[in-house]
Amino acid sequence: MSRIGKLPIEIAKGVSVKYINSELTVKGPNGTLQRQIMPFVTLDISDTCVTVNRNDDSSSARAAHGLTRTLINNMVVGVTSGFQENLEINGVGYRAEVKGKELVLSLGYSHPVNFQIPDGIAIEVDKMTKISIKGFDKELVGQTAAKIRSFRAPEPYKGKGIKYADETILRKAGKTGKK
Repeated sequence: MSRIGKLPIEIAKGVSVKYINSELTVKGPNGTLQRQIMPFVTLDISDTCVTVNRNDDSSSARAAHGLTRTLINNMVVGVTSGFQENLEINGVGYRAEVKGKELVLSLGYSHPVNFQIPDGIAIEVDKMTKISIKGFDKELVGQTAAKIRSFRAPEPYKGKGIKYADETILRKAGKTGKK
């Protein structure tokens, strides 16, 4: 039995969970999320918790058991409290600003990088170098953060670029650093 998969998922007050034709819908104060549930697992939904059970002991069912439980838990947490990713911009002249539904990044290229902010995502910029990405869909928040980071990934010599706030960049010595 999966250690993660067998844990029940607590449903907070104000959250409704519906499961119809392998389609799970979680509705809460922050929004509504939907997901197709794999046929290898079944859901037992009560008023206070959701339990994920697998149909058989095949490798596909065992793999889907813990994953499905984690995905459902992320849906419940997202519609109640939401998720946040923080990015930092390092480099002389590198900056970011939000203009309407667009994030404009100056990253040392000959042109500014314009990024359309997806629906369901809120981006805040603090001091032009700290980007905060908030939303209720964990997958979309992470994908948005990864896309913004990919515009100028941090380089190992001076550390210039966009990095996650909790990320550490392994620094390399330059040509003069070796003796």
